[in-house]
Amino acid sequence: MNKDSVQGNLQQAKGAVKETLGKVTGNKSLQAEGMADKAAGKAQESYGDAKEAAKDAADKLRK
Repeated sequence: MNKDSVQGNLQQAKGAVKETLGKVTGNKSLQAEGMADKAAGKAQESYGDAKEAAKDAADKLRK
């Protein structure tokens, strides 16, 4: 795991909390913000995973 993957996971968790809090309180804006945070977190995690895979592939080619 790299920095982007970890930050993406944290953003997804933050989004899940916001989304749940928005559902419980009936705050549609907070719920939507949580959903957006989760989506952004997933994108950042995927970027981190791809970056890690590219680094691993480059390392294998060097050996």
